[in-house]
Amino acid sequence: MKTELLAPAKNKQTAFTAINCGADAIYIGASNFGARKNAPNSIEDIKEIVDYAHKFYVKVFVTLNTILSDSELKEAKELIQKLYEIGVDALIIQDFGILELAKNGELPPIPLHASTQCNNRDLDKVTFFKELGLKRIILARELSLTQIEKITKTLKHTEIEVFVHGALCVSYSGQCYLSQYIGGRSANRGECAQPCRKKYSLIDEHGNVIAKNKHLLSLKDFNASKQLKKLCDIGVKSFKIEGRLKDETYIKTVVSYYRRELDKYSSKSSSGKVITDFQPILEKSFNRGFTEYFLDKRERCFNFETPKSIGEKLGKVKTIGKDFFELDAPADLNPQDGLCFMREDLQGFKVNKTAGRKIFPNRMPAIKVGDIIYRNFDAKYEKEIENAKFSRKIGVNIEISPEGITLTDEDKNRVKIDFPQGEVPQNQQRANETFIAQIKKTGESDFEIQHLNVTCDLPFMPVSAINEYRRRAFEKLMEERLKNYPRKIQNGIKETIFPLQEMDYRANVLNESAKKFYLDHYCEIQEPAFEREQPCRQVELMRTKHCLKYAFDMCQAPTKLFLEDEKGVKFPLKFDCKNCEMAILTPVESKDA
Repeated sequence: MKTELLAPAKNKQTAFTAINCGADAIYIGASNFGARKNAPNSIEDIKEIVDYAHKFYVKVFVTLNTILSDSELKEAKELIQKLYEIGVDALIIQDFGILELAKNGELPPIPLHASTQCNNRDLDKVTFFKELGLKRIILARELSLTQIEKITKTLKHTEIEVFVHGALCVSYSGQCYLSQYIGGRSANRGECAQPCRKKYSLIDEHGNVIAKNKHLLSLKDFNASKQLKKLCDIGVKSFKIEGRLKDETYIKTVVSYYRRELDKYSSKSSSGKVITDFQPILEKSFNRGFTEYFLDKRERCFNFETPKSIGEKLGKVKTIGKDFFELDAPADLNPQDGLCFMREDLQGFKVNKTAGRKIFPNRMPAIKVGDIIYRNFDAKYEKEIENAKFSRKIGVNIEISPEGITLTDEDKNRVKIDFPQGEVPQNQQRANETFIAQIKKTGESDFEIQHLNVTCDLPFMPVSAINEYRRRAFEKLMEERLKNYPRKIQNGIKETIFPLQEMDYRANVLNESAKKFYLDHYCEIQEPAFEREQPCRQVELMRTKHCLKYAFDMCQAPTKLFLEDEKGVKFPLKFDCKNCEMAILTPVESKDA
């Protein structure tokens, strides 16, 4: 079974890195309209990425997954045309106005993927997109293996994409309005201020403080690496890594690690072998602690102490001296390693030197016996990453006969080159050996010779001439590869029935085309997007599977609870215990806040 490892790219450099580390596809933001507004890329840069990626049959997806105003929809239409012309393989979309354009034949036939921002958390919603004719649906992160399997088994011929690694949004994607409400920065428009990483207090209706100044909405980072086999077995086609704002260190570690793991259970959907001696260690990448979230079972997926990267756990402080301390377990530390521990917040310091189990920091931190020490910067590992060499080579078989030289790559692309012209050699054996040795030197090309079969004598040629002959042969093979690149197209959008007959602000309708699309599919929009007009009644700002009653073992407690921010604003909490969900509501009147 072929699967796809889908990697994020902040810019051109990280895109190339992800491809060289073994990604089957990458997703990247364009100049506008992506859910990570701080990661834009020009058409020129995206074209360079497409041209490089397609050599290895790696796909390039562009994120246009924000909601759009009427004027922005016109701009998006022009951008989509340009992206199609430079060879982008698909668009990841949220706004139904784009679907309306596609329905009316106003877009080029570029495949459309339903973003997780479309709130794809049940079979009915996913089936709707499938019946529309969309090529792929990206599921909500909150789904369990059982729920994912139900979807993949029901929609056997639809590509299902799931996240497997990276930061977690605490809210169902596309259904968070907290950042917009607090500061006018919409998560649905790529401007999220991440209020979920701020400090809050949990209080009850009587003013009793259950938790004070904790990061109560901050989740650990997703790590589904131990569930890859199960996800492959139940029919998931694409395995997505989060991180379009992450740097090259993260990309090298995480993509390399998942490439190695996924190869144990499936075949990659792109071409070429990754050649490197780098050994990725996932715990050394940016992480807030890891969780499998709700894939297999409910677990404590939160990190109330800090939203920052804690790295890998080393051990507990055993003894403390005047200018050193010791841990209860051996740790391979090096000067300039970054260590951290929790006090009221994450506190950090660097290693100056070590002597046996004694660790001498650059300044003595306020640690206590029993404190857990983490390493969130490994100087030696960072150096290894910086110096690591990655290359990606496409396998080629070469047959040399009197009729010519035939090159066949691993995807069955084939070209035939005329037999090389040269002098009759005085020493035939040496001429053969020289020619074969030079042909095998693939050097800086994108190819690696897997098999070479020679059935005739070869002419004498200067080494430079053989090298030029080899260069032209590989160039012709690459032209054939790109000519045969399997580009998919989006067929017309079909008419079907939306699962709900009416929707409120949570439909995220910001333009007239999106509203019309809903109406044409038998769903009435009762009010515009929250970003245009905040409802005058009390509404949900967020709905999440992360439940604070569950976190504090209060599932049976009938008391009303509130989330209070650092400015004293109280957000009422509503609990849906049947589905084990929590909603954050707009605050009560200021006099009650």
